[in-house]
Amino acid sequence: MNARQFKQEVAPLRENLLQIANKMIDNVNDAEDLVQEVFLKLWYMRNSLHQYNSIQAFAVTMTKNLCIDLLRVRNREVAFEQDNELRTTEDNPYLQLERANTEQLLKGIIGTLPPLQKTIITMKDIEGYEVEEIAGITGTQPEAVRVNLSRARKKVREDYIRLSK
Repeated sequence: MNARQFKQEVAPLRENLLQIANKMIDNVNDAEDLVQEVFLKLWYMRNSLHQYNSIQAFAVTMTKNLCIDLLRVRNREVAFEQDNELRTTEDNPYLQLERANTEQLLKGIIGTLPPLQKTIITMKDIEGYEVEEIAGITGTQPEAVRVNLSRARKKVREDYIRLSK
């Protein structure tokens, strides 16, 4: 499919996809970004779109799935913030400071990991994704995700012990 065909067949779907995204996530800017991401994915897939019975149905499914992913991330962030607030209000100032220092140290250590390990440990241990989800997102096998996660955790543990002495 060339650019002209893409414009004729896919571009008219934009308003419908935007309405769906906006209803699901209730934020115009995020809906715009999400639909833009759908179009980018469709553009990269343009040479294989002919295998789908309905490009519109495929695009709607992609939009809904991306909305669900975004909502999951938002829910995890809200839960993390609520958990943090709960812990913060129950702790004494010394424990709050210690937790903040530990969190900062761990973020720094994770930041030094190789990119794939950094991505995997962040998705698994911070954002709460499952191994299979991470494998799908990163384009790797679940076993490779487990190996990289294990290596990343080992490196973080070793560096934390070394730096916290």
